[in-house]
Amino acid sequence: MAPKEKGKHQQDNQPLRVRTPRAPEILGSVVQRLGGSRMTVSCFDGKSRLCRIPGRLKKFLWVREGDIVLIKPWEFQADTKGDIVYKYNKNQVFWLKQKGYLKEISEFNEF
Repeated sequence: MAPKEKGKHQQDNQPLRVRTPRAPEILGSVVQRLGGSRMTVSCFDGKSRLCRIPGRLKKFLWVREGDIVLIKPWEFQADTKGDIVYKYNKNQVFWLKQKGYLKEISEFNEF
């Protein structure tokens, strides 16, 4: 066995914990980036929302087109706007598919 290299993170195939959507939260896929930390997200409830990344997450949450994200709809204009709360990596998306959270993902043909 090769010794561990300094500074390299060991990436497991199975995620330890995956954040699942709670009551008002919805899963979605980023369709288009609009600039200014805003993007169009196609949500799995059948609606398309204009979502933004809140200020406290702007530096830490890097989102690209095709990423699976967790959306929290606004209390006002909940059908058209929302905040991006969390971004899933590839292993987490695979886990969500296995557990049945992403049944509609075949329309996006990303994963």
